Amino acid sequence: MNNPRLQAQCRVPSPLGALTLAATAQGLALVWFDDQAHRSATVDAAVDDHHPHLALAARELAAYWQAPRRPFTVPLDPQGTDFQRAVWRVLCGIGPGTLGSYGEVARAVGRPTAARAVGAAIGRNPLGIIVPCHRVVGAGGALTGYAGGLHRKQALLELEGALPAQRALAFNA
Repeated sequence: MNNPRLQAQCRVPSPLGALTLAATAQGLALVWFDDQAHRSATVDAAVDDHHPHLALAARELAAYWQAPRRPFTVPLDPQGTDFQRAVWRVLCGIGPGTLGSYGEVARAVGRPTAARAVGAAIGRNPLGIIVPCHRVVGAGGALTGYAGGLHRKQALLELEGALPAQRALAFNA
């Protein structure tokens, strides 16, 4: 990704596959799985595991896998349109173990008929896991759309205790 504001990047392991993190001086800007949709092939920033935002994000992500209800405190600096950033702010209000719908997010950003636009903004979320787009489900609770793959969305929701057993069985069927 050619973002001149990016200062540093690093790679961190996760139970769902390696993640690339990148940061600006203001905060964490990217959290991507290697095979994620809408991901740039490269990140144009120096590798620096000790960058303060990256080091904090790596620690908090490692803690997340053990205790997924702990909040993330790393400063964030996602790049997007005003509408995308508004959607991503709403996502941060969906707590671990809970689910939201595209329609609810659309209403929360003041665009009640814009569920499809909300879905597009969610799909472009550059801070997966930390900005919890995985907590948004389709009408009737269907597991739809996750740039990191539906298998990861299901795993994240199971980890957080938000996915009832019957939904997991229906999804796997």
